[in-house]
Amino acid sequence: MIPMSYQAFPVGVIHNTENETRVEIYEPYEAALLGLDGFSHITVLYWFHQNDTPELRSTLRVHPRKNPDNPLTGVFATHSPVRPNLIAMTPCKIIRMDGRSIFIDDIDARNGSPVIDIKPYIPIDKLEAAEIKTPSWVSATRGDNRKDK
Repeated sequence: MIPMSYQAFPVGVIHNTENETRVEIYEPYEAALLGLDGFSHITVLYWFHQNDTPELRSTLRVHPRKNPDNPLTGVFATHSPVRPNLIAMTPCKIIRMDGRSIFIDDIDARNGSPVIDIKPYIPIDKLEAAEIKTPSWVSATRGDNRKDK
């Protein structure tokens, strides 16, 4: 049973070009940026807007990185952009801030992706590398996060 639905409203948009990547915050949310310049990193939550179709939302299993050699895996165990709720999350380094624009090092979002929220990165729970477990397909392709399907 699915209990209820929710609505999320964009607070900004991703501008991702060959030369720069920035998060533009919409004017009504500009006051929410106060104090963000004290942080070196943020976590950007955004919407996989180009995958918002009933067919793609119903995809529950994929071959990670679109590689058929990888095992069929549930989308909750991947960074796949196809999933029931198209929420994405990427940690980013702040390069600089200018007005309502946050210039960041990189993000695996497409140009025009709606930003749902931004959170400052606060290292509350540090995990030791020995505590982290991942499937073999993760370490084999660790450097390229843009190929999930």
